[in-house]
Amino acid sequence: MVLDLGSVRPETVALLTPFRCRLEIADLADGLEALDQEPDRELLRERAQALLPPARQEPIDIVLCWDLLNYLQRPALSALIECIAARMRPGAYAHALIVYTGTTMPARPSHFAPLADGRLIERVTTEARRNAPRYSPEDLGKCMRGLRAESAMLLRNGMQEFLFRA
Repeated sequence: MVLDLGSVRPETVALLTPFRCRLEIADLADGLEALDQEPDRELLRERAQALLPPARQEPIDIVLCWDLLNYLQRPALSALIECIAARMRPGAYAHALIVYTGTTMPARPSHFAPLADGRLIERVTTEARRNAPRYSPEDLGKCMRGLRAESAMLLRNGMQEFLFRA
């Protein structure tokens, strides 16, 4: 079971087609701002839950967060990850790209296309920019209860690629 938090990409479908897995898409980009604006913790958790596909009995094995975590403030990030972690199989993975060296980032999440040769193509959705939160591994650890960073790699584009494990 793979949960992709980005937009539907034919490259993702093509990459996963040879494998026996279910792919669920939850394009969260349009719901991030409303999630960030909710001050009440319980309502925040309910909003985060509502952005996700209905929970199934089958636990999630892989979550593709792409760059979405950069667009959430700490309370919303914690609420979303809490909802996702509760659906994950023990030992499952979550992949995320965090703006690390840059001080700004696109105003909206990018679209990412994973290719069979291991490359990842980023398609920026807007030329407008906003400040990047530049979450440190320690920040992420505090916000992502139920997940722990298993590996991190600084990429040429200034993003840090994280692999978290449930």
